[in-house]
Amino acid sequence: MTQTPTDVVVINQSVAILVDGNNIERSIHSETNKPNTMLNFDTLVPRLLGNRGLNRLVYFREGRQISSKLKERLHTNYHGSVRPCHKSADIPLSIKATQLASKVDTIIIMSGDSDYVELVRHLKSEGVRVEIAAVPATTSKLLIDEADHFHEITRDDWFTLETKKSPRKNTSRSRKPATDQSS
Repeated sequence: MTQTPTDVVVINQSVAILVDGNNIERSIHSETNKPNTMLNFDTLVPRLLGNRGLNRLVYFREGRQISSKLKERLHTNYHGSVRPCHKSADIPLSIKATQLASKVDTIIIMSGDSDYVELVRHLKSEGVRVEIAAVPATTSKLLIDEADHFHEITRDDWFTLETKKSPRKNTSRSRKPATDQSS
């Protein structure tokens, strides 16, 4: 059977990705036991989007120590932003999600935290498709059940930075034996 132009389905959805950075980082670190493991946004974001359009990507993270490389990479590649949070990302992420509800078709929340169950219910009541992307082992079953779709974040979605070993400092200074110059 040959396809005619009327058989082709074009998906024209606008998607926002909201990342609870601390939650995802803790989940990945618990899987790898390595604190220098990070998400590979270059493979993960296209997989999450499929053939849908990215409206915005916001990475929420508690604390002031946020990698400038991450900020730059998210901005350059996805016009994304990093938002420091005073405490946890739950409230700022929830506020942003409700602000975006009328502007996007789908919101992908990257977190496994059951604190987002009520947010998912609210967004769905507003007509927004809600998807969760998280590490299965650290994701609330209730959150998965409440979402329209669950994306598993697996080992294929992260990488571990090799730590550079600093050269050993020789603490015992080698001294040349003193030569007797009196002769």
